[in-house]
Amino acid sequence: MKKIAAILLAAGITGSSLSAQEESSYSITMDFPFVSEYIFRGLQFAEESIQPSVEFASGDFYAGIWSSQPVVGKDPNEFDFYVGYGFALNDTWALDVGGTYYYYPETPSGDEQFEPYVGIAGDLGGGFSGSVYGYYETEFEVTTFQFDLGYSIEMSDTSTFDVAANFGIVSADGGEDYNYYGVSATANYALNDIAGTYAGVVFVDSDATTGVDSEVYFIAGISMGF
Repeated sequence: MKKIAAILLAAGITGSSLSAQEESSYSITMDFPFVSEYIFRGLQFAEESIQPSVEFASGDFYAGIWSSQPVVGKDPNEFDFYVGYGFALNDTWALDVGGTYYYYPETPSGDEQFEPYVGIAGDLGGGFSGSVYGYYETEFEVTTFQFDLGYSIEMSDTSTFDVAANFGIVSADGGEDYNYYGVSATANYALNDIAGTYAGVVFVDSDATTGVDSEVYFIAGISMGF
């Protein structure tokens, strides 16, 4: 439920994944992406970065760790710890409630923030998925609403081509209010029953004073699920 997920609509998969998790008592998912730019909600945090993550899920409960490790420049590392619970509304839609703890150990003060969230995500039919999420960051009192829409095309038994778009509204108490949006295209290929690889391109834009302006970046990685 983090960073790249926001663009690639991983959050939108929540509704369908809830029923899939019922087949086993738990699951573990690991992801190892490389991004040419680390851009989150229209703001750039770092340049080329490796962003590994691991998530544990049992039934409708999930918890995970996401991190960003810049490979160029002097931008600080970031570690995000999150937990959440999905409440199935029907066979394809779910209410998702959780929170994320952001930690930056390399900053002088060891900055940390907490952000609870709530959203609805699921299947729109015809290969489309969607989600609407609200976030409230408590340290700087920043409210964010994000809307996502995705479409997945099955290319073969082992590959899909996914396109996605999002739009976000950010309102900061005492700070700048701004909007951001992004579109992406990603090719996914299953290597075997537990591992897959993917590569894609993302376009993002923002009207924030210090935000990105018509930026394009690339992603590639490998994911595993048990």
